[in-house]
Amino acid sequence: MIDLSVIVPTLNEGQNIERTLQAIRAGAPQAEIIVVDAGSSDSTCDKAGPLSDKLVRGPRGRAAQMNVGASRASGSALAFVHADTIVPPSFAADIATALSPPEVVGGRFDVQLDDPALLLKLTSDLISWRSRISRTATGDQAIFVRTDVFRRIGGFPEIEICEDLEFSRRLKREGAVACLRSRVTTSARRWRMEGTVRTILRMWSIKLMYLAGVSPARLKQMYSDAPR
Repeated sequence: MIDLSVIVPTLNEGQNIERTLQAIRAGAPQAEIIVVDAGSSDSTCDKAGPLSDKLVRGPRGRAAQMNVGASRASGSALAFVHADTIVPPSFAADIATALSPPEVVGGRFDVQLDDPALLLKLTSDLISWRSRISRTATGDQAIFVRTDVFRRIGGFPEIEICEDLEFSRRLKREGAVACLRSRVTTSARRWRMEGTVRTILRMWSIKLMYLAGVSPARLKQMYSDAPR
């Protein structure tokens, strides 16, 4: 039996947080929902409070926020959902099924962007395909993990950028990683604001440079002008 805790890091997500939390509750009715806010100055906390089981303050930085949420979680499995991501109605059931084999330590969902443009649809498919081949995931893909495994690998590394990539690399050393066909829907605002091709090139270059040994601090400096 999987008891699920869902952790949502937020910072000024008043426009998105209600839809995100409502979808989590619909897709995981029995789950514990923990929102970790990093000092929002908009309506995020007012909207998140009634829709979450725990609303806690955390330091700025998505990795640190997710680690704070995990430290407050009571579930035997953890799922991490970005504040602009909508999970499917089968969310909790999909995770429970994925974790039923004991050798599976965690996993992620396929992703689709909330924009019907052909190039963005192709981008979604490429993200999911790359993730399936590499068995690594971006934070937009609703990463989930057994709680004991999360603690064993030290949670998310609190680095400036690529915390999801590094976490995924550590996770797959622990056992099998499930790549679910079910899709989460995430905001395409980054692509719309920066331009699709430019954003794809930036994201891939950052991942490649990280894998080549460029420091997260340097990558963050290079990436700081791009919306996340």
